[in-house]
Amino acid sequence: MQITITPYTDENATEITDLHHACVHAIDPLIYSHEQQEAWAHTPPNYPYWVKRLSLKKPFMAMVEAKIVGFIELEENGHIDCAYTHPEYQKCGVMSALYTYIENLAQQKGMEKLYLEASIVAKPFFEKRGFTTLKRNEIKRNGQMIVNYSMEKMLS
Repeated sequence: MQITITPYTDENATEITDLHHACVHAIDPLIYSHEQQEAWAHTPPNYPYWVKRLSLKKPFMAMVEAKIVGFIELEENGHIDCAYTHPEYQKCGVMSALYTYIENLAQQKGMEKLYLEASIVAKPFFEKRGFTTLKRNEIKRNGQMIVNYSMEKMLS
């Protein structure tokens, strides 16, 4: 499978929004309940919100042929905001390719560290790449408590 990393364009907003929704709702409900998933990613998705958000965040997309199979956001301060892989392409190297791409980019830009708030399911991925957990967070979103972890990796 050939994975290509490309920059975001506005015509990709709906596909990325749908990918985000599918990813959140594919999580085992024993990890995040259906109510937590719904609080995290509403059904139906809020497309106007995501169009605006994506035009600001400008994620990098993983493509297999003409399909978006994952995306990741890297802010100028080293913050990784979103990192998602399509449920049908998980454990196929998509997020590894995306992460490697942005870590290389961060190093080229002279960033000293990368940091993020990882979900329970994303935490092991980032631990394997040298991130350390700073703290466990309980975020209240739309009436639901959602656990994530503040993590960082020094690049220098």
